[in-house]
Amino acid sequence: MSEQFVNKVAESGIITLNLEDYFPKEQVVVFDMKDYLFMGLILKEKDFRESLKQLDTNPYQNTIVALTCSADAVIPMWAYMLVASALQPVAKEIIFGSEEEALQTLLLRNIAAINSTEYAGQRIVIKGCGELPVKEAAYIEITKLLRPFAKSIMYGEPCSTVPVFKKPIGKPGLKDFL
Repeated sequence: MSEQFVNKVAESGIITLNLEDYFPKEQVVVFDMKDYLFMGLILKEKDFRESLKQLDTNPYQNTIVALTCSADAVIPMWAYMLVASALQPVAKEIIFGSEEEALQTLLLRNIAAINSTEYAGQRIVIKGCGELPVKEAAYIEITKLLRPFAKSIMYGEPCSTVPVFKKPIGKPGLKDFL
């Protein structure tokens, strides 16, 4: 007697979205303003401008630049503008913040570019627990993006999910959303 195992998850029509697939693949290089401060604390305009003139831009060529200052120093706005002006011709993009913040900005941008109408009427599972640092903001963004179109949104794995949203049948009431 030979029993065939049926993969009910595969036959369910559930679409699994892994937010790690939208994680940026571009290299992020950090430009830290603290490296250009006198004693790591003070920005001297003349020295700063001279340093930028001498800046080797090769490490920033075709990269995403995370422009930040890791020192607890007061940096004038125009200093960030000067760095952006110096790097803009060579960098692929310049994002204010740490490397982690730049990656999250790019992840949110990639999620926002998803054509949500492709998921109209679909049952969707947003995969959780992966290898990459996908933050809460990404899960909020995908929920906001898909909710108007999806039949249902769940979190987890197709075999074990937490319901997040189910499109109401008929006139929606508050209980249909919670």
